[in-house]
Order: sequence, then structure tokens, then C-alpha cells
Amino acid sequence: MSGANRLLLTFCAVAVAFAAVDTYVVVLALPDMMAGAGIPVEELQRAAPIVSGFLLGYVAMLPLIGRIADLRGQVPVLAMSLVVFAAGSLVTAVSYDLPSMVAGRFLQGVGGGGLVPATMSLVAALYPVDRRGLPLGIVSAVQEFGSVLGPLFGAFVLSFTSWRGIFAINLAVGALLVAAVGLVSSSSGHRSDEGAQPASRGARRRVPDLVGLLLLAVTLGAGLLTFVRPGSLQRDLSWGRLFIPYVDGGSRWVTPVGVTTIAAFVVLVGWCWLRPRALVDLRGWLDHLRAADLLGAGLLAVVLGGIVLAFATADPEVAVFSPQGPWFLTGSAVAVVLLVLHLRRAPAPIVPRGTLRPMPAWGALAVSFLVGWALIAALVDIPLFARTTTEQDSQLGAALVLLRFLAALPVGAVVGGWLLRRVDAGVLTAVGMAAAGGAFLAMGQWDADSLHGFAANIPLVLGGLGFGLALAPVNAAILAVTDDDTHGLASALVVVARMVGMLVGISALTTIGLRRLYAAQESDPGLGITELGIVQEQAVFRGAAVAALAAAVLAVIVLSRVRTQNVDTAEALRAGG
Repeated sequence: MSGANRLLLTFCAVAVAFAAVDTYVVVLALPDMMAGAGIPVEELQRAAPIVSGFLLGYVAMLPLIGRIADLRGQVPVLAMSLVVFAAGSLVTAVSYDLPSMVAGRFLQGVGGGGLVPATMSLVAALYPVDRRGLPLGIVSAVQEFGSVLGPLFGAFVLSFTSWRGIFAINLAVGALLVAAVGLVSSSSGHRSDEGAQPASRGARRRVPDLVGLLLLAVTLGAGLLTFVRPGSLQRDLSWGRLFIPYVDGGSRWVTPVGVTTIAAFVVLVGWCWLRPRALVDLRGWLDHLRAADLLGAGLLAVVLGGIVLAFATADPEVAVFSPQGPWFLTGSAVAVVLLVLHLRRAPAPIVPRGTLRPMPAWGALAVSFLVGWALIAALVDIPLFARTTTEQDSQLGAALVLLRFLAALPVGAVVGGWLLRRVDAGVLTAVGMAAAGGAFLAMGQWDADSLHGFAANIPLVLGGLGFGLALAPVNAAILAVTDDDTHGLASALVVVARMVGMLVGISALTTIGLRRLYAAQESDPGLGITELGIVQEQAVFRGAAVAALAAAVLAVIVLSRVRTQNVDTAEALRAGG
């Protein structure tokens, strides 16, 4: 592989890491973001869309983005995902109310999520089956390392600026990565769309679209003024007229500057649609959306969106899913039926027929679901246990306990990728998840004094290493048994399965823990808050152990026939699956 391709993968890994950081950055910034949207701190539930909006964009749109990466090419999808991520960062940074903030977070989720399947597919395109393990492990490592850097990055930025500075930095980094990926991909000669383009035609496409750039500048400039509404301009006798609504009591979008924003955007879209080699090839992207099966993608997005909204907006202390959860899940169930009918009848469905037929393919999704189910218990309940049993009832102290687990996870991911050339994917996944299950069983025995001793580090580090070991083998297994033209979709489905497992797992495990707490309180009314909290967390850890051990057993059954350490062809691997 050329140095330019290695550099391209490096930039892609950095982009994945930065998007992963953004997933966790709102942990500390959420109270300030609520204030910016006019939501009182005591009404935390109203801020749930800030989190669920990001998850909705991340999960629901992943299969479509992964399929487009198969059809158009990984590099264009990577670049467009970065553009969408940067646009979402801009909207979030200048948002003035909850809807605009949620819209920005949704765009960030779409862009950040799209980076993962495109990068995984690029790894599969650049490396043979027996050499994918280490790069897949590195990509998995940087993705999970975002959970470590996210809160730290947020705390660092908040130490010298407001929460808006976090997303302004995201915008700047996203723009730089777009330029870097574009330059490196051009120098490497990596294909930019489904077919190779003649050099002269590619040179013509690189001529700047000055009209499109001007329209974009007007849209962004007027849009920023509409969002921000600088006080100095509003008070000016001349410039202030730009911010006066045409209709009494009208919104900021019916002011002269707001109408200018809308008009410039409409003209920009029309220009890009009608003009050949415009700033954005809208017709080309629409053609690939149609080829990716837009109807099937929409139905799949409804299925996943219903699950996200049902569980991500729930208060686990009250119910497994939100009060509107039954309606969301009913919509998902209806969409599942329609999707199955559509996949059987469509000439070119979003999930091509036979893609998930090999046992390792659908098995990898099932294992990934269980991995997410168990992993979320560590991310959420280790800090909760720390805050329950230590005198330092602070978010920082609890985060430092979790850091021992999180620091071991990317190390395990890299080691797991390296071992794939020597160990079967099923065996390696089983070893990792068995280690994670054993770690949870040990955590299930923790008492009020456990975190004060050195021995508590053993299950924390062992659990992180175990989960890390399992990440690359699952991705490598599904890539080994699927066709080259479905690698983007396959990678997206693995991520979706893990995210859905996390959403369902946190609600189910927390509910199990609460039921154990209520039972203990009823049997012994004299138990204090700390004792009851320990009982609850012990039940959650034991439930996570069951999920982790189930993932280990299932991995041996469904992934054991995948030989990622062999240099056999993908056809031989598929025949074996």
C-alpha cells in the first residue's frame, strides 16, 4: 500500500476519533447548553432531544450512508460526512433555541456516524483479508478512545470559553480534515466515484465553482446573522432594519436577513442541480441515493429511529422505555413488516439479497448487539458505583475510576487486531467477551470498600481489554464473508447493532437493578441509600456478565468458521461460511 493511502487512512482515523469525542463531549457541556436553549437545569428531561437527536442521526442514517459508500466510493462519502459534521457543528455553535440545537446535533450524528462504515470499508478495500485485523483494530481503538478524550476535551475547552467554543473547534477541525482528505485522495489516485474518471475530466472538475462559492458565502453570512443577531447591528439605525420582521411578531426567518438566507440557499440548491460541475454534484448524489434504495433506507431508518426514540428518551428509574415508547416501537414494528416485504420485492434493495445469509454475517450482528448490551453497563454503572461508595461524590472522581476501564479498551482493540492474523475471529471474540464477563462477575461482588483497594483495578483493566479484543474480530468477520460491494453496508450494520444493544441494554439492566433494589428494601427496610445502591449496581453488573458470556458462546458458534488469519480468497471464506 502506498504512503498516500496510509496517510489517507490516518486522516480517516483522526476523523473517526474526533467524531467519537463529540459523542461524549456533551457530558459536561449539557447544563450550559440547556441554559443556552432556555431550559432550566431542573427540567433535565426537556434536554433529552439534545442527546437523542445525535443518536438518531448516528444510528438511523448509518445503513444508507454505508450503502452509498459501496456505490459511490469511500472517499467521497468520507468527505461529505465531514462536511455534514462540520455543518452540524456550525448550526449547534450558533443555535439559539432547542430545535436549532437538536438540528445541529442531528447533523453531527449523521456526519460523525457516516465516517465509521466508510473508513471500515476503505480498510477492506486497501488490505487483503489476512492483513485487515491490525488496521481495523486501530480504527476501533481510536473510536473507543473518544470516550476517554470526550469529557476531557469538553472540560479543557470549558475552562477558557463557553460550550459554543467546543463546536466552533469541531467546525474548524472538520474543515481541515475535509481539505486533508481531498488533497491526499487526489495525490493517491483513489477513485472519487463508481467509475474511474479520465484525468482531463477530473482536472476540469477541480476548477472552482465561483458562483456556487459566492452563493454559499451569502448563505453562510446571512445565516450567521440570522442565528446570532449581533446586538450592535440590531441597535444601529440603518443595519437594524435587517432584523425587523416583515410581520408583527414574526420569527427571525421573516426578517430581511432571514429571507436573504432562505433565498440564497434555494438559489444555491438550484444552481448545484442545474449547473454541470457545480460546487456540489446534487444530481450525482441523488442518483446514488436512488441506487441505494431510498425507500428501503427510509423504512430501515424508521425502524431504527423508533428504537432510538423509545429507549434513548426513557427514564430507566421509571420504565424501560419512555411514555411514548409503545407508540415508537409500534411504528418500528410496522416498518419492519413493510421493510421485509420491500426487501423481497425490490429489484435492488438496500440490503442486497444474500448479504446476511452466511452465518458469520448475521452472527456478527447478533454478537455486536450483545457486546453493546454489556458494554453500556460499564460506561454507565461503573461511575455510578463509584459515586455511591466513595466519599468524593463528584463526576470527576467517578470518571477517574472509569478511566481505568476506558484506557485498557483501545489497547485491547489494537492487540485484538494484531492477533487476528494468528487466532480465529470466533475464538478471539469469545476470549475477549469471556474476560469481560469474568470482570463483571467480579464487579458484582464489590462492596462499599472495594474501590479503595488495588484489587479493584484488576476487573476494570481486564474488562476494558476484553471488550477491546472483541471489536476488530467482529468487524473482520463480517467483512470476510460479504462481497466487496457491500462492505460499507456491512460495517454500518455492525455499528448499528452495537448501538441498539447499548440503548436496549441500559434500559433493561437498569430496570433489573431497580427491581433488585426494591426487593432488598422490602426484605430489609433498615438498609441505607449506600447499601441499596450497591445492591442495584451488583445486579446490573451480573446482568451484564450474562450478556458478555452469551456473546462469548455465540461468537464460538457463529464466527468459528471464519479464518481471518488465512490468505485464502474471500470466495473460499464465503464457501466455508
